Amino acid sequence: MPNRIIKVRRAEEVDAVRGLVWEFFDVMRERYPDMLQTIDDYIAEQNIAGELEHFGKVFMPPLGECLMALRRDVPVGMIMLKPHGHTDCEMNRMYVREGARGHGIGRQLSEDIIREARALGYQTMWLDALYRHVEAIPLYESLGFKRHTDPDVFGGDDKRIIHMRMKL
Repeated sequence: MPNRIIKVRRAEEVDAVRGLVWEFFDVMRERYPDMLQTIDDYIAEQNIAGELEHFGKVFMPPLGECLMALRRDVPVGMIMLKPHGHTDCEMNRMYVREGARGHGIGRQLSEDIIREARALGYQTMWLDALYRHVEAIPLYESLGFKRHTDPDVFGGDDKRIIHMRMKL
């Protein structure tokens, strides 16, 4: 089978995901040069470096999960899940490398992480997306995510960020 999804557990898998996370942000910077400040603010506000440093506490059970897509045993994508309060979780950084797109990997990663969230007992899943991320938003909506605006939850009303949630 050329494509497979694995749960990230081993040190070399964690290292591969860390690389994919920073690659994701590099791609976003290249794709949206007019949004560099928004991207950099997100990286700082989300404490991406800190989360990746403490990967096991954030993105592994019992509170989180991380899945990596392999195509011919080469990492080509990933998706992460972390807690968002006590009963909710957040889908983070779904990314598939350009050369691996068009094979349903993003959908499979998303469907699998939703199953993992349910298995961990979460009730609601949240996610954020840049408004110009036109490939991802229709995928999320097709999975059952709804756009959500609530400044009390998200701390602001930056129209460049789309907030979405789905009852699990």
